[in-house]
Amino acid sequence: MRILLSNDDGYFAPGLAILATTLADLGTITVVAPERDHSGASNSLTLDRPLSVRESANGFRFVNGTPTDCVHLAVTGLLEDMPDMIVSGINLGANMGDDTIYSGTVAAATEGYLLGIPSLAISLTSKAGRHYETAARVARELVERFQKKPFREPVLLNVNVPDIPYESLKGLEVTRLGKRHKAEPVIKTTTPRSQTVYWVGAAGSAQDAGPGTDFHAVASDRVSLTPLQMDLTHPQQIPVVRTWLAK
Repeated sequence: MRILLSNDDGYFAPGLAILATTLADLGTITVVAPERDHSGASNSLTLDRPLSVRESANGFRFVNGTPTDCVHLAVTGLLEDMPDMIVSGINLGANMGDDTIYSGTVAAATEGYLLGIPSLAISLTSKAGRHYETAARVARELVERFQKKPFREPVLLNVNVPDIPYESLKGLEVTRLGKRHKAEPVIKTTTPRSQTVYWVGAAGSAQDAGPGTDFHAVASDRVSLTPLQMDLTHPQQIPVVRTWLAK
């Protein structure tokens, strides 16, 4: 089995290293990741300059571009053989609800999915990073399950793992995305040169976090698995817009 790993925290991130080690004996592992942190990059492609690919001492390849660039380059020209699966992560921090729109971790997996490859995005749902090994073990189990029972069509799974010991997990739950409140206000500060600058505010608290959502599953110490799709069409509004346009 050929597995392509990427992330948005950069090729030096501890989550990527433990993921590569944990999956090493399941097949041929190739890592193509950004050279620096690209959290929040979403599905952006670099089109205004050429990209370079270099190799670190541990064999990981890194690109001076976004997570989407990394997967796109790997699949469309860098690798000799098409990967059987793409795993993006392990991200430090949750990617639940509206976060998935902005997430570079999810974006790397999404690019694989759009290129016809089953893809997983794996996130550890805290900024403490105490239990990467839990998320890595969950990732391994999901890859093993795919090996034994592959999907009949490409799938994009967004996986969020509580930052607790593996033995404390209360199972896996297939979920839908919840929703957050609007983001906190921007933070206005002044530089030493008296320039006014702004930091984007923190994400809001969860608004739609009831049973069945990713937020609820993680809060209940369960791993959340949310199948995603990329069709942005709002089908219910098609007749509404047609009526609006009608004379």
